[in-house]
Amino acid sequence: MNERGFTKKDETLVKLLMRTDMPKNVAKTLVFLRKKEETTSVEIEISTALRQPEVSIAMQELRRRKWVVKRDIKKEGKGRPVHSYKLALPFEKIIETIEKEERKKIEDIENNIKALKQAAQQA
Repeated sequence: MNERGFTKKDETLVKLLMRTDMPKNVAKTLVFLRKKEETTSVEIEISTALRQPEVSIAMQELRRRKWVVKRDIKKEGKGRPVHSYKLALPFEKIIETIEKEERKKIEDIENNIKALKQAAQQA
């Protein structure tokens, strides 16, 4: 493990997710959440070396995709409310969703190539 708690395997997973056009902050947050039952945005920031706005944006995207659920933590006194986050479904299911999206991209590219060839022959 490096100083941020990410193993080589985690770093590889982040790189592979990024190759699917997933932003780095989203990929890092997702890989970190995979290892946690539940966590806070502060813990994500510290462990992934992402800044607070990057974690917020990543969480918005992960919640939009319904991959993460947010829970309010009761806090004593004043100040900003604290939220905890956890994966809404098993990591394997998220990977299956990404696989479907990637296969759809391949299909779209193949259909576009076919259409290009047909259009070129008619020109």
